[in-house]
Amino acid sequence: MGAIARNRSGAVHMYEKARSKSDDIPVAREAAQASEQRAPVMTRAPEQGRKFPCTQCGARLDFDPAARALRCPYCGFAELVDFSNDRVAELDYAAYIQRLEHLRQQGRTGSEWQGQRQIRCGGCGAVVIMDRSVATASCPYCGTHLESPAEEVDQLLAPEGVVPFAVDKRQAIQLFEHWIGRRWFAPTGIKKMAALGQVQGLYVPFWTFDAMTYSRYTGMRGDDYYVTETYTERDVSGNLVTRTRQVRKTRWTYVSGEVDHFFDDVLVCASYSLPPWALTGLQPWSLEGLVNFQKQFLSGFRTERYTLTLPHGFRCARDIMDAEIRTLCCRDIGGDHQVLSSVDTRYVGVTFKYILLPVWVAGYRYHNKLYQFFVNGQTGKATGSRPYSWVKIVAFVLSLVALTGGLLGLLHWLMR
Repeated sequence: MGAIARNRSGAVHMYEKARSKSDDIPVAREAAQASEQRAPVMTRAPEQGRKFPCTQCGARLDFDPAARALRCPYCGFAELVDFSNDRVAELDYAAYIQRLEHLRQQGRTGSEWQGQRQIRCGGCGAVVIMDRSVATASCPYCGTHLESPAEEVDQLLAPEGVVPFAVDKRQAIQLFEHWIGRRWFAPTGIKKMAALGQVQGLYVPFWTFDAMTYSRYTGMRGDDYYVTETYTERDVSGNLVTRTRQVRKTRWTYVSGEVDHFFDDVLVCASYSLPPWALTGLQPWSLEGLVNFQKQFLSGFRTERYTLTLPHGFRCARDIMDAEIRTLCCRDIGGDHQVLSSVDTRYVGVTFKYILLPVWVAGYRYHNKLYQFFVNGQTGKATGSRPYSWVKIVAFVLSLVALTGGLLGLLHWLMR
């Protein structure tokens, strides 16, 4: 996606906007094609997005990332999910803010979440959306049993798009085991937790924002130049000698200009429960895998409700945009040094999407302190927090001291 910048002389420059792409996105296996048979006649269609029971045994179907289908965990029956190739629609930000206010005044809810309930975790405060058929569950972030009274899902937007899970639970547990196994100074006890399978699939809410920006700036441009300076000093014999040297100086010039830049899919996490270090560790995401939202994708997984509102999300997106705009302004100023005095930006044609991104979460406690492990459900990238075993650290230090002492003793013996 190109970004247009106009400099002070009116020339037009093109700045290439870098888009993050993962090189290690696992490709899900294609599901086997069902044998051709006459389609049954449906006299009455059920509501869109309903979770269907297995036609073979009646159990609830869960979404299988490997098969990219709804699969019965008991008899193995699979029902293919339609992956829409249509582009996920961008929504006009200003118009939607007005619509939200109108819906709020009328007390209306998002139709896509009707029949769902939400529970707030008493341990970490995360708000988890669950199907009515689920009687009990634990928080995917901290493992606390969700005992708070269930509430109706109200005043909640319906997602526009979702990136389905491409990493299944077995792979997530293997990544957990591998990650734990490489933590040398972790207590031995926590390594056993990987075998317990305490890993939950969670769809985390995100906002994405597009905007065309027009930024006028003022500032100073600094250009370095060198002058020859003469000085005297004493040499090794104590005699005064005259020498010359090059001294760098900076010539400052007032500048002003305008930078026009289009932002595409600025990603903002809409959850306060996902720690900032985890959010950084799970990146990058490839939104090329984004498909139109279908409730079938949520089957068998938890879904977190967004707690960062749309207006607040746009303020966070503006902070991200402003940082890049200032970088572009400095690039447009040129020279060796740049100082920005003011930047005035107009945001035009702002659109947004509410999307869900897949994350595997394992929360565990060690000595009553919470530690978390996360896996990007799209790419398999893992990050986490862990405790340290001071016994192992002390033993390692003592081993190094003993080894160093032995080597010094050997060196002393050889030099005798």
